[in-house]
Amino acid sequence: MAERIPQQLHQQPHRQTQQPRSHQVVKAATAVTAGGSLLVLSGLTLAGTVIALTMATPLLVIFSPVLVPAAITVFLLTSGFVASGGFGLGALTVLSWIYRYMTGRHPPGADQLDQARLKLAGKAREMKDKAEQYGQQVTGSQTS
Repeated sequence: MAERIPQQLHQQPHRQTQQPRSHQVVKAATAVTAGGSLLVLSGLTLAGTVIALTMATPLLVIFSPVLVPAAITVFLLTSGFVASGGFGLGALTVLSWIYRYMTGRHPPGADQLDQARLKLAGKAREMKDKAEQYGQQVTGSQTS
């Protein structure tokens, strides 16, 4: 009896991981069916693409003097409209930010702008003082 328990413990996990043969067959059949169907669809799509390209090539060659400039024109017009819209949106955003800043609504980045303005004003004041000192030194040395 004691010998059977260890054997059953060793065999039980092996049985749980192994699926019945019928499940394996069903899984394999399903995989083969799905894979085969997708492979057939892929082949049909490739064949249709090759046939369509073969039929369209003479038309593309005949109409290429018209189609290429037309495609370039459409691309330029589209990119121009997209760029124009983007610049307009950017301008509206900036104007909205400036309006909120001027009316005191404190938009994002207003603190940084105020700090930069104060730094710039401080540097301008320093430069003005240095210029006055330099001017006094120059006028003082000329009178002597």
